[in-house]
Amino acid sequence: MAATTTLTFALAGVCLGTVSGLVPGLHVNALALLLAAAAPTLPAPPAAVGAAVLAAGVVHTFLDVVPALVLGVPDAATAVGSLPGHRLVLAGRGREALRLSAVGSGVAVAGAVPLALPLSHLVAAGRAELYAALPAVLALVVVLLVAAEPTRRRRLGGVVCFGLAAGLGLLTLGVPTDGSLAPSAATSMLAPLFAGLFGAPVLVDALGGRGAIPPQEGARTALSPVATLRAAASGVGGGALVGYLPGVSAGVATVLALGGAGGESRLADGSSGDGGRTDRLYVVATSGADTATAVFAAAALVVVGDERSGVAVALSAVGGGGSPFGSVTALATVVFAAGVGCVLVPTVGDRYLAVVRRLPHRALSVAVLALLWVLAGVFAGVPGLCVFALAALVGLVPPRLGVRRVHLMGVLIGPVALG
Repeated sequence: MAATTTLTFALAGVCLGTVSGLVPGLHVNALALLLAAAAPTLPAPPAAVGAAVLAAGVVHTFLDVVPALVLGVPDAATAVGSLPGHRLVLAGRGREALRLSAVGSGVAVAGAVPLALPLSHLVAAGRAELYAALPAVLALVVVLLVAAEPTRRRRLGGVVCFGLAAGLGLLTLGVPTDGSLAPSAATSMLAPLFAGLFGAPVLVDALGGRGAIPPQEGARTALSPVATLRAAASGVGGGALVGYLPGVSAGVATVLALGGAGGESRLADGSSGDGGRTDRLYVVATSGADTATAVFAAAALVVVGDERSGVAVALSAVGGGGSPFGSVTALATVVFAAGVGCVLVPTVGDRYLAVVRRLPHRALSVAVLALLWVLAGVFAGVPGLCVFALAALVGLVPPRLGVRRVHLMGVLIGPVALG
């Protein structure tokens, strides 16, 4: 009976993760915290509610690529500086990108599950040393990110963008939130910060495009199985970095794991210069890192007791300050949710892409911008609206300087490194 209840709640979590993944700006952390707040009123044990939270978090990492790929896509005239996934959509390879993402996430789960518990025990043994060295480790991450830019001018631009984002984080992360439409447990300044830094600027830049999303051709992937597996494996390594190192994102980890490859465009025509191979590798590795992070964060909570993500915070709340279940239930839930996610990405993603193609390009960008603005107010109140606007201005800087947007993760790395 208990297993049936847990499975039922895991299925409900899959539905929540699907919704949060497909709605731009609605992060699964918010839904997870809402579910945690409602846990005492639900007719189920903490382990079942925890399974719903964890399943939602895993499925979200599969499906959040769908709106990321198809919303805010520029046209050919404004393609310079576009994201790797956007370039694939512009080339008519959106369906392929969806499948590459699903494979990256699926392979990452297969790689992360057997590593998660041993690695968590290893981190637990060296926890004090890791935290003592954290500022130096984060400084090294920043140096490597800046060094990955190909020219001296762009490296300087990376430093400028990192400094702006770090200053924004120091200025705003401590601002009290008053999201009157959301429970206090779900309010967070991170939602407007990230929506402003990484979501709004892409949409604003897309407003200048006049063309529609081109027809999307076949779904066959152009990467060899070996290259795909290597990219997904790099995503697992990146996910481990994110799962145990505060302030680092999947995008940061992917650039480092790929040896500085990937990210924004290098050429004036908006192409990656290698037939899109680097863009494909980046999609696989980023998706893998995003999903692997969810696995490692769950393991970190079970073994170490560290809350490395919003989902982990929600799980801890459900469990009364710790994990609501043991490692076997946690990993089984991850595998189940990942299996469903692999199926949902191409089936739902293809339909999502087909619908978006038929919608007015500029009106859609405006509508999504408005949604991000509303969600910022819902989860952080009036201060969140102000922070969203300020973050959006900062988010417009990297493409103007010709550098990667990952430098904007200084919004977290800077404050964390400074304590």
